[in-house]
Amino acid sequence: MKKILVLITLGVLIFSCQEKDSKRVLPNSVGAINTLSVVIDNNLWNGKVGDEIRDHFAAPVDGLPWEEPLFTIHQMPPEVFTDFARNSRNILYVAQDSSNVAAIKDDVYARPQKVAFIKGSTAESLIEAIKANSDEIISTFKKHDIKETQNRFKLSLNKENELKNKLGVSLTMPSVYKIVKEDHNFFWIERQIPKGTMNIIVYEMPKDYYPTDSTRVDQIIKMRDSIGKKYVPGRNPETMWMVTEKAYAPYIFDSNINGYEAIETKGMWEVKNFFMAGPFINYIVKDPINDRTLVLEGFTFAPSTDKRDYMFQLESILKTLKIEKKNTI
Repeated sequence: MKKILVLITLGVLIFSCQEKDSKRVLPNSVGAINTLSVVIDNNLWNGKVGDEIRDHFAAPVDGLPWEEPLFTIHQMPPEVFTDFARNSRNILYVAQDSSNVAAIKDDVYARPQKVAFIKGSTAESLIEAIKANSDEIISTFKKHDIKETQNRFKLSLNKENELKNKLGVSLTMPSVYKIVKEDHNFFWIERQIPKGTMNIIVYEMPKDYYPTDSTRVDQIIKMRDSIGKKYVPGRNPETMWMVTEKAYAPYIFDSNINGYEAIETKGMWEVKNFFMAGPFINYIVKDPINDRTLVLEGFTFAPSTDKRDYMFQLESILKTLKIEKKNTI
């Protein structure tokens, strides 16, 4: 009996060690944020299947001044998908096969990693599978990139506590972001970039300000413009301030940030009476802890420069939101 127990224990230990070893040998994943490796036969890529992939995974990002794709795509045929090529963080593997498969798997070749597999017996079945599963796959890849971006913040973390101490709000962001304006219940945080600035503003509104009816687009624009006039001036504060650009209809979605009900708005801002503009992402958040409405916004000024990755970093920062009881002393 003792021998049996020893053998069982030894077997468990060996299995456990093998399992740990299999996890340990996975290399670190690589790749820039918002990039996607697409593994697919060249003939499929250059035909209708490739067109379908591009229609979804290289679709324009909402709320930018010109078209930029959801992902920068790197395509490769299966025969070169070996060794280092398998270490990409996000991989879409599409193949013509006897079976029909659509699945997303974690850490297949590297860690952390998301690999989406789509297989079909014909080009038509592949196209249908891409149509049916692309939204879920894109959402998975984007959440994965947001998490990776947030993890990278920790390499050089901003340790300022003013937001937490005065508004009961915590945001995780790199140390290059600095508070440039503070006024009662309003904070403006800025990061210098080569051709401009990345900005975050945080402020509170009354509880009943959370827009819920069919006029919420107008309410959000009115709120943004009033805050811009009060706190985000141009060169001449009497005649210039940040407003919502009327030429671009904003995109509005119901959202959720770390369990808090929110409204997400993406659009374009401009400075009234001045040639200055850029994209913004805004979250209006229900704050039951402090019985108020909380507003978080990221906006970028970077003329003649692609802005997708700047706005993605701002979104990643805003989605680290944590709320605690505000200090009323």
